[in-house]
Amino acid sequence: MPVITSPQDFTVDDLYVDLRPVLSERLYLKCEGFNFAGSIKLKAAVAMVEAAEKSGRLTHDSVLVESSSGNLGIALSMIAANKGYRFVCVTDTRCNLAARQAMESLGSQVHLIADPDPDGGFLRARIDCVRAMCAADSNYVWLNQYTNADNWRAHFATTGPAVARDFPDLDVLFVGAGTTGTLMGCARYFRDTGRPVRVVAVDTVGSVTFGGQPGVRMIPGLGASVRPQLLDEGYVDDVVMVSEADAIRCCHVLAREGFLFGGSTGTIVAGAWRWLGAHALGPNATAVAIAPDLGERYLDSVYQRTWLRDRYGAGVLASAGELSAGSARDVQTDRQPRRDWSFP
Repeated sequence: MPVITSPQDFTVDDLYVDLRPVLSERLYLKCEGFNFAGSIKLKAAVAMVEAAEKSGRLTHDSVLVESSSGNLGIALSMIAANKGYRFVCVTDTRCNLAARQAMESLGSQVHLIADPDPDGGFLRARIDCVRAMCAADSNYVWLNQYTNADNWRAHFATTGPAVARDFPDLDVLFVGAGTTGTLMGCARYFRDTGRPVRVVAVDTVGSVTFGGQPGVRMIPGLGASVRPQLLDEGYVDDVVMVSEADAIRCCHVLAREGFLFGGSTGTIVAGAWRWLGAHALGPNATAVAIAPDLGERYLDSVYQRTWLRDRYGAGVLASAGELSAGSARDVQTDRQPRRDWSFP
């Protein structure tokens, strides 16, 4: 029976959903949303805060400040509340209302950026704001999830080993790309331990992370308008780009099975489904996808039909029927759909 005194002491690291009944692929979804912060970002938040405390950068006179689209902000809000720190989250208008309310309920201040930078989008504008805050007040401490090696080290120490332990014969691992902390931590772990696992990054259309053209992205989480400094493509075996429309459809498919996941998870599952359909791995191949979040924070966006209609058109669900062809980095496929994903 777990008994804890700090919310960050509890996490579930061994829960998987078998998606074969849904996708007709041998794909297991590693659920990372069952902790008090509600997402995988808790791991990076804990690692970065503890390292800053150990180095002496972070003291009780400090004010934590971080740029986040939502989930890391909630994780840091929770830790700050527990440890007695002040925390300011710099986010933007795409951040879900539920995420902003969660941070404020935990005692944090939310600073909302309304205008994107002309070249670097909302991310650049948020980072510029954080830098200005730190320049104006020496008590501000920026953990900087975009360059902080403790971001990927957290997953090198936890997520990668957990997957390796639970799936000793793993063939493919699908990881979403945001800051690329989870991606780099897992990829480095499997490479350094000599495990022959293909690591496939899943990114969203409109992200520049892997050299794509910048575009409007409405779902927070994956993707970036500035290339992540943590990324080392030498550790990545393949990349799948997924449109937001496909991510939304996938979220609704999973919800029809009783699994309410977030937009990032929908993106990753859609990318994994398409990649597996394009590669003949054989009936005994094993694949795992990492699900970073749950769906409650997306009830007023991904699962709200008025919001979907206003941003993607009335046909985003009704006329799709099937995930679009899309593209993996090195494979195209004309394979027929394995399941009719249509919506009334």
